[in-house]
Amino acid sequence: MIPKLSDEYFMREAYKQAETAFLDGEIPVGAVIVCNGKVIARAYNQCERLNDVTAHAEMLALTSAFNYLGSKYLDQCTLYTTLEPCIMCSGAVFWAKLQRIVYAVEDPKRGFSRISERILHPKTEVLSGILHEECKILLDEFFKKLRD
Repeated sequence: MIPKLSDEYFMREAYKQAETAFLDGEIPVGAVIVCNGKVIARAYNQCERLNDVTAHAEMLALTSAFNYLGSKYLDQCTLYTTLEPCIMCSGAVFWAKLQRIVYAVEDPKRGFSRISERILHPKTEVLSGILHEECKILLDEFFKKLRD
């Protein structure tokens, strides 16, 4: 049994969002934002559905969290996402002053760490690799289906 307030528990919640994206024909990325041990925002990629290139799971989750808290800063929150945030999402994370980012799979093409870790707010902690295997399999399966 996974402890309820663990990083793995919350990444599994993000993974459920990624599965929804997969079923909707979206790139399977899911995100949740947690504050004080409670999920306050859930989202998955909806670029195709919304016809909006900015409708990444992280961006949608950030907007939902801002609205939930009534604040533009999320300095007591953690973002859990199944794929390393891109530069656009990382810029938004910087301005939100997130306390932590936890992601499963590195993005070798668009991930923020390919450019610089300094894209993030200096106080933002980063942890990667939680549920790496499951999230990578889902992404690989999606792109294999696209190629076939």
